[in-house]
Amino acid sequence: MSVSENLTRVEDRIAVACQRTGRRREDITLVAVTKVFPATSLIEAYEAGLRDFGENYVQEFEGKYEEVRHLAGARFHLIGHLQSNKSRKAAEIFQAIQTIDTPKLARRLDEVGRPLEVMIEVKLSDEEAKYGCAPSGVPAVIETIRACPNLRLTGLMTMPPWSDDPEQSRPYFRSLRELAVRHSLTGLSMGMSHDFETAIEEGATHIRVGTALFGKRIKRTPAP
Repeated sequence: MSVSENLTRVEDRIAVACQRTGRRREDITLVAVTKVFPATSLIEAYEAGLRDFGENYVQEFEGKYEEVRHLAGARFHLIGHLQSNKSRKAAEIFQAIQTIDTPKLARRLDEVGRPLEVMIEVKLSDEEAKYGCAPSGVPAVIETIRACPNLRLTGLMTMPPWSDDPEQSRPYFRSLRELAVRHSLTGLSMGMSHDFETAIEEGATHIRVGTALFGKRIKRTPAP
């Protein structure tokens, strides 16, 4: 199945979710998650009409960047955990960073001097493997970002514990939405291939879809 055919299926699913909730399709950004896949897959997705692409690892995307930087209108989102020592490179090759989780990281990105759209990653589960700041830490990160002239805060991001049942994700999506409302934020990055309809029902403005577009990934070991 080609990316174009898969995209049609994904768009059909989005349309049904939007119709069910009375939402507008144009209010939802589909971020195609291209981690592990080569630059050629990203280009194929671009040719199919996609313009927003998500990568998890700075070093991996750096290896693809020269092949895709020429794509007019393409926007690259970092959706994986960002270490402070890679913040300069991340700010140079991404237009959006969805995973700010500390004031220190916000300041490091701002120091690079390039305009960036950013989101705060919030950890809403007890899973050790998950990153993000605690809900109680969100105000401090918001305050720091808003004091950074090169950063534009657009909202919050989260990743709930994995489950085959999308309903298991709903409480986490709902909690993120309530947290965003509390802090007068409108952007919500939540939902993946298996649960993005539920995320749309709970107010997602960005959904991160990889497997449904590109197929199953080969697992890799993250770069140190």
